[in-house]
Amino acid sequence: MTNSESVVETTDRRTVLGRLTAAGLGLLSVGTPARAGGAGMAMKAGMTEKDFRLGVIGPATLSRTVSQLAVERATQANAREFARFELREAIAVTTVLRELKTPVPPLDAKARATLTQIQTAAAGLDFDRAYMRAQYENHVFLRDLATAYLVNTTPNEPTFPEQQGRHLATLALNQFTEHVELTARILRELES
Repeated sequence: MTNSESVVETTDRRTVLGRLTAAGLGLLSVGTPARAGGAGMAMKAGMTEKDFRLGVIGPATLSRTVSQLAVERATQANAREFARFELREAIAVTTVLRELKTPVPPLDAKARATLTQIQTAAAGLDFDRAYMRAQYENHVFLRDLATAYLVNTTPNEPTFPEQQGRHLATLALNQFTEHVELTARILRELES
């Protein structure tokens, strides 16, 4: 059994949709703007692969920007190491999404505030905490988005874009889940 299969099997669809709706994504109503790190797009139940890509590119773009800062400014060893790995991942994700002709949305107010908070954080522990907190929140959102997309599609989807979207989401879900756990651990280290 793959990681995504176990998540899909153990994740109640209503729970995922409820978490995403509570996060401000409006998955249950068309036209409600998402707060996906700048993804000012409408999300809905029965997401398409395009919805998934649009939901990922905003947070991935923000992550790329703040991880570049963290590579230079993070002081705690694990935060610095995470920033290097995350920067490579964000570059890969944004490159793939751009090659798939995914438009990059402007940063929304929440993403701009996150970016400003990280840019203006004092060097040292304050910066590390701000960066890792943002990465944790970003990866929780991305994990939940990938889970919701996989729950709302079928493995044998006949169209190529949807098959491609499921493949991307399946691979990404592993990374998003791993990064939720890593960022939570690093945040605990920074708080002790």
